[in-house]
Amino acid sequence: MSSNAEQMPEWPTAEHVPAEELARRQGVRPVASVDGLARPDLFESDDFLADLYASRRAGAA
Repeated sequence: MSSNAEQMPEWPTAEHVPAEELARRQGVRPVASVDGLARPDLFESDDFLADLYASRRAGAA
């Protein structure tokens, strides 16, 4: 270990909030089933395709 190496702050810091606590504060619940996440029409929606095409055009410019 080098003597001039930057010291890492102690972890967790006073500002650190564990992910579990953030989830509790935001009312996030575990996924009970992947079926609840399914959106069969996601890729067929006009908004999704418009955003996809716009992002591709922006990357090509």
